[in-house]
Amino acid sequence: MNTEIQQSSSTTYPGASNGSKASNGSARASAVAAVTGYKSSHPPMNFQEIPTGDLFNANVFSTKVMKKRLPKEIYKKLIRTIEEGEKLDCSTADVVASAIKDWAIEKGATHYAHVFYPLTGSTAEKHDSFLTPDGDGGAIAEFSGSQLIQGEPDGSSFPTGGIRATFEARGYTIWDVTSPAYILENSNGVTLCIPTAFVSWTGEALDKKTPVLRSMQALNTQAQRILNLFGHADGNLVSSTAGPEQEYFLVDRNFYYARPDLLNAGRTLFGAKPPKGQEFDDHYFGAIPDRVLAFMFEAERELFKLGIPIKTRHNEVAPGQFEIAPLFESANIATDHQQLLMTTLRRTAEKHGMVCLTHEKPFAGLNGSGKHVNWSMGSASQGNLLNPGETPHKNAQFLLFCAAVIRAVHKHQGVLRSVVASAGNDHRLGANEAPPAIISVFLGDQLTDVFEQIKMGGANSSIPRGTLTVGADVLPPLPKDAGDRNRTSPFAFTGNRFEFRAVGSNQSIAGPLVAMNTIVADSLDFCATRLEEATGGDPKKLHSELQKLLTEIMNEHGAIVFNGDGYSDEWHAEAEKRGLLNLKTTVDALPALQTPEAKELFTKYEVLSERELASRHEIYLEQYIMSISVELNLTIKMAKTMIFPAVIRYQSELVSNCANLKMLGYDFDTLTLDHVTDLVKTLQDSIGELELAATECESDDMVAEANHCCNVLLPLMNKVRSVADELEGIVADDLWPLPTYQEMLFIK
Repeated sequence: MNTEIQQSSSTTYPGASNGSKASNGSARASAVAAVTGYKSSHPPMNFQEIPTGDLFNANVFSTKVMKKRLPKEIYKKLIRTIEEGEKLDCSTADVVASAIKDWAIEKGATHYAHVFYPLTGSTAEKHDSFLTPDGDGGAIAEFSGSQLIQGEPDGSSFPTGGIRATFEARGYTIWDVTSPAYILENSNGVTLCIPTAFVSWTGEALDKKTPVLRSMQALNTQAQRILNLFGHADGNLVSSTAGPEQEYFLVDRNFYYARPDLLNAGRTLFGAKPPKGQEFDDHYFGAIPDRVLAFMFEAERELFKLGIPIKTRHNEVAPGQFEIAPLFESANIATDHQQLLMTTLRRTAEKHGMVCLTHEKPFAGLNGSGKHVNWSMGSASQGNLLNPGETPHKNAQFLLFCAAVIRAVHKHQGVLRSVVASAGNDHRLGANEAPPAIISVFLGDQLTDVFEQIKMGGANSSIPRGTLTVGADVLPPLPKDAGDRNRTSPFAFTGNRFEFRAVGSNQSIAGPLVAMNTIVADSLDFCATRLEEATGGDPKKLHSELQKLLTEIMNEHGAIVFNGDGYSDEWHAEAEKRGLLNLKTTVDALPALQTPEAKELFTKYEVLSERELASRHEIYLEQYIMSISVELNLTIKMAKTMIFPAVIRYQSELVSNCANLKMLGYDFDTLTLDHVTDLVKTLQDSIGELELAATECESDDMVAEANHCCNVLLPLMNKVRSVADELEGIVADDLWPLPTYQEMLFIK
């Protein structure tokens, strides 16, 4: 498919019939015609043949499959590793590898792939064939334990942040038994996928998975100390859990390929506000368009096959925006599944003639897309440790775990902000329904009241849930939650979990999970140490010492709790008084990863060494600079080769029309011509200013370069956009080269 449709005056447009030619001006019209005349070539699915529920885990080497195919002792060893965190016995690998190979080949697999998650934030795969020549002109299928456990992709071609030089190429992928292997289907074949960690020859983490596993281990270690204080010494693994909600946009791919900015940057760098946007709130939870619903049905079936427990789908607030959300899973599996979910959404959208956009702000002036990460922790014996019960004031164990989270967020608010920092998320945080860049905790009325009582000396009551009576006899009374929800809070308690709403839709959830697990482990360590020393092992002293500790935590860290409107100017002023950080941009936020406090935090719990932490700071800075550089080049190229020529054509038409009318004796008003001429000059000047600024910071200092991108280049890019968007509202519609917001958002 030709994606360079604007670069010549006579180009075949995607979707145009039978290779018809279209000029720059008519290319947009051809796209609209292709979209409005869309007929799916995708055959409808037969949902009665195989009910969706029967497909769940169909392509996963699940515990059920393991139990059926593995010897009993091998199976028990694997389950102890998965469920209890017991060290993996590598002697069992050959048996497991043989069973996985047989299962995969029965399903049609010819290759296996070690799947890993480098610091690009994307998924990477190295594929190898099962087949090996047998020496007699044939081939046999082989897959050994060593092949299951270890692979060797290039360790220097991925971002390493200085950990690996270009000539130091060795890296290893290591089987993660806690995340199940699965089958990935393609129309032409089947591949066995094995989730793995990715480390360098020196053993340092080059990926997203390894720190997640380390942070979960740290959290379990410290949580066990707290549970021991309460008499729960069963040792059942305490695991963090996550349920990430994924927001995304869908646009027809005819429009997508006509927009170089969407194609290369994932967001529109130009685009005037449409006559109708989201102001009517009529898209949110509205009826899902048939074409979109067909895409959702198929995506969900594919996700079910992969064992991803999808629960919710709906229209989001902005036109063309949607959401999909799974149930809670272990944080490590949720991280892997989240990457697989994004890949599946993109692949399935292509089948239906659409493109799935996961950028945080693909359309200016409309809601951005987030990835709200619902986070909690629990064990098989204790259940969810953040479940307050009906009377939280009596639930001392819950209060301690909740207070530890409050302390963690306040003490390490800079780290939390830094792990959601990106060029894309900078456009979203603080806008529309996205939370502000100020990290705060929403507790709701009930818990706020309980913790206020604790500050005063002890909690004796909890606000009851109550009953909601609607006033219509045909509607039954409903149990009413003890507190409202707050969509403006970056870190909100929502009944039995915390929802980290600041995570961007295009991000891996690994970084936020590593941060949450580690900062809470640090707080649990602090609480356990204080209580162990104060009680001396005497359980009779626990209640009184716990009351002192909770009071101290709320007095020292209660400033992070805020239940009001996070969008208001008053909150920004109040947050400053409270000493809370307001790190508005990625450039402001990333230095938090290099503070002495951050280094001590991650090294103390062996989640990230100083070198590993420094590598991430460098990589995230580099990714920010590269993102802005791509957008800079696109802004200049699109403005000069697409928008400026269209405006000049329109200006020429105006001049010609004006001259012709004057020759005929008509008094022609030149106001529009004068205005267009002024805007053309402003557009030329703003492009020139941007081009000059682009050459002014050529430094090896990435911090200086990132600051230049943020404080100089972005404002100048917005200046070019502002002029171009005003011209879009003036230039004759048939001359405007880019699909408009109105077309992309409303024509499906």
